[in-house]
Amino acid sequence: MEASSEVNSDLARERSRATFDKENLTNFLYGGPAAVRKKRYLENIIKQDPVLQRGRRWAFQSREERADTGVWKHLYVDKLQADLGVTDVKERAYLRDAAAAHEGYVLGLHFGMIIPTIKNQASEEQQKKWLPMAESMRMIATYAQTELGHGTFIRGLETTATYDPKTEEFILNTPTLSAIKYWPGGLGKTVNHCVLMAQLFTEGVSRGIHMFMVQVRDLDSHLPLPGIEIGDIGPKFGFEEMDNGYLKIDNVRIPRENMLMKYSKVLKDGTYQQPPSDKLAYGSMVLLRCSITASVAKCLAEACVISIRYSAVRRQTEISPGGEEAQILDYQTQQYHLFPLLATSFAMQFAGNFIDDFYREKYPDIAKGRFDFLPQLHAMSAGLKAFSAWTCSAGVETCRQCCGGHGYSHASGLPKIYVDCTPACTYEGENMVLMLQVARFLMKEYSKLMNGQPLSSVVQFLKCDLTKKSCMTEEVALKCLVLAYQHRVTRLVADAANCIQDIIGEGKSQQEAWNSCTVRLFWAARAFCHAFVVENFVNTVSEKHLDEKTREVLTSLCRLYGVHGIITNLGEFIQDDFFNSEQIQILSHTLTVLLREIRPNAVALVDAYDFPDTVLQSCLGRFDGQVYKALYDYAKSSPLNEKEVLDSYYKYIKPAQMPNKELISRL
Repeated sequence: MEASSEVNSDLARERSRATFDKENLTNFLYGGPAAVRKKRYLENIIKQDPVLQRGRRWAFQSREERADTGVWKHLYVDKLQADLGVTDVKERAYLRDAAAAHEGYVLGLHFGMIIPTIKNQASEEQQKKWLPMAESMRMIATYAQTELGHGTFIRGLETTATYDPKTEEFILNTPTLSAIKYWPGGLGKTVNHCVLMAQLFTEGVSRGIHMFMVQVRDLDSHLPLPGIEIGDIGPKFGFEEMDNGYLKIDNVRIPRENMLMKYSKVLKDGTYQQPPSDKLAYGSMVLLRCSITASVAKCLAEACVISIRYSAVRRQTEISPGGEEAQILDYQTQQYHLFPLLATSFAMQFAGNFIDDFYREKYPDIAKGRFDFLPQLHAMSAGLKAFSAWTCSAGVETCRQCCGGHGYSHASGLPKIYVDCTPACTYEGENMVLMLQVARFLMKEYSKLMNGQPLSSVVQFLKCDLTKKSCMTEEVALKCLVLAYQHRVTRLVADAANCIQDIIGEGKSQQEAWNSCTVRLFWAARAFCHAFVVENFVNTVSEKHLDEKTREVLTSLCRLYGVHGIITNLGEFIQDDFFNSEQIQILSHTLTVLLREIRPNAVALVDAYDFPDTVLQSCLGRFDGQVYKALYDYAKSSPLNEKEVLDSYYKYIKPAQMPNKELISRL
């Protein structure tokens, strides 16, 4: 989808109105001018590559075509990366997104999760054996955790690995229907190995969940091995390039050395040596959760680019009788829907940057046995994954609706983004379960507070005085926004803790009390995540090196994100009269003022994301704004138009059309 040399006049005018240099913001988002130049260079290579232009449009492909295209296209990009010497993770992503944006990578789990798992969970001897095989793709593996009957509740997994000291082997089984592994990406037809999560039994005792490297297909014929039943689970809501699979195991034996043994071990005689922390086995999942926040933020950012550019081009209904039809971006209700989402996309991107940096900074210490930050890392990765996935998935759908009927077409690019974004609400941990894990962390921290013990760094604000009221004035200072969100969390955490204690006081057990308070616990966890995103946004625009104009426009977005969050969750901010009626009026007025502030910069702000048309793949979000020509060309390219009259007309419609004489005789 090539941009034309002529840019839509409305879009050109929007860009000329900007109060800041969008290139400065682009440089800030991607790490400086040199990084931006490299990004554009790599994206241009993809744009000009004739091999990647072959085949029909993604939207017009069958599932089989998408699966086939997904394999060759991604392998082609892998080779291209190697030929270009591209090793940086972000630069590799630029190439892949430009070539196959939102198209599932069947080897993504192998390179993104299995190889890191081998490095982090396997012993040195195991790494020497498996890493060369994995890196050369002689071994292709996926992560087999989810079962038909269990997903997020890892301790409940039913797959078993029973150690036989006589043969020094583990006997693997999926002993029930609900134990069948279900959903792992690439498991159906692609991989020949998997990292299997199973209940370990040694010396007749259950040792909990452990990881095992299991070969499932022959390395040459690719046929399933004896005792292995494996296949694809069928079409899904999206991810049609991926052969998500099922795996049934019947008395399959693997060597003792195939249990990943960096931390926990089973000796030859069956003696079990436990790891220093059972959470170390979840390192790969934490890594994946940390990456999800940035991934869904990008989905929302792309949706905002498409919907805001289209809203600047689309004209609908005159504001005054007989006048010119207005750009729909000039309607306040369109701004109310889209501008907070634009602010959210930046907020979530900055939050994703934080959690990614936090993981890379802290996990090496955790792997060495220093666990001080493990509870925080687990809580933050779980909470931000859930909060961002919910928020961004809903945001993409709102962007689609803001594009009217055209947003429903694959030509808009929005359905493709949505089906890539929304699975994040359930994979790598169902969101509500993850939020309750965050709540458990908060309850432990609140207990520390009540007992005068030191708090983790991310919850120091729990010490705040709940009797204090908001400092909000007409200025709507960023500091006052942060304090408001922290007050909300502190009150909701205390409320949830008191709920539990009250029920225990009635003679109920701790677990019964917990189950009776889970809604309040969820409210507290959600508020905690929201407060963190707000504070991180404020810190980003306040502390980072930015030119004055760029800081001003980002500050407007930051303020809008904070104010909009208060207005849409007002009940949780006024329950204890934290805000008075005058302050609420200030916030409501400020919201509309911020919409007006952002309006002249809206197109420049989405342009700053610097997504090329090859990534957006959208008739509505084209850089040149030539929306209607693109929609017309898209329609003409539909495979149904290859025949002027379809076979179904002759087979079914024509025979059903009664001759006029026969019709009249029946009346």
